Amino acid sequence: MQYTGKTISSPHNDEVKQLARLVQNSRERRKQGLMVLEGIHLTQSCLEAGLLPQRVYVNAQALAHVEVAALLASLPASCALAILPEPIMAKASALATPPELLALCARPQPAAPAANAARVLLEDIQDPGNLGTILRCAAASGVREVLLSKGCVDVYSPKVLRAGMGAHFVLSIHEQVELEPAMRGFAGRKLVTYLDGSSSLYSQDLTGAVALVFGNEGAGVSPALLALADARIRIPMPGHAESLNVAMAATVCLFERVRQLELAAAH
Repeated sequence: MQYTGKTISSPHNDEVKQLARLVQNSRERRKQGLMVLEGIHLTQSCLEAGLLPQRVYVNAQALAHVEVAALLASLPASCALAILPEPIMAKASALATPPELLALCARPQPAAPAANAARVLLEDIQDPGNLGTILRCAAASGVREVLLSKGCVDVYSPKVLRAGMGAHFVLSIHEQVELEPAMRGFAGRKLVTYLDGSSSLYSQDLTGAVALVFGNEGAGVSPALLALADARIRIPMPGHAESLNVAMAATVCLFERVRQLELAAAH
């Protein structure tokens, strides 16, 4: 199949430079209201969620790829297409191996969450892999609402998007949230992970409206949020470890909720 997109052959092209800035710079992405999707899987997940890319840059080496051809055929006419030789795609992308394509899409603007909807609150999560993994686990566990403090890494950075594996497109993600007012306004129980003076996760009822709060990788949850908690919870660790990585801790908590919900449904 022949594609009608223009070919950009110079690495000094202004559009290529702007694409590279969007990949590398969170301030530029926020300013433009965009996210950059790297590869077939993320772009396909975006389309399946009903989000339409504004522009797609295709690696010329991947034009004959069956999945790329199918994806391009599914794009609306409003989506602009550009073809980049692989060396130029390599300059634009931060990946070691240039992806089949890069897609620009508007950052979603979710509606405010329902007052009683279960949610995850994340305070100052800095590692993109941790944030993406937490999002992926929230999506897998059925918790749709995720609230991020202003100190979190850009949730729509390419690294977080890759780690999320498409979770972004099934979640309602709220950025730049003041978490203290958000906790005060939440109608359900507020559970904060904390080691000292806390109760076992497995002693808590997670089946109702619950907010699970996780803090920064080094500092943990701030005193201000701890003060608003209905309960401080810890994951029992009978082995030889002081603590769990925040993404692992969130995974354990989220799937304990799934276990409790299934048990309740069975009775």
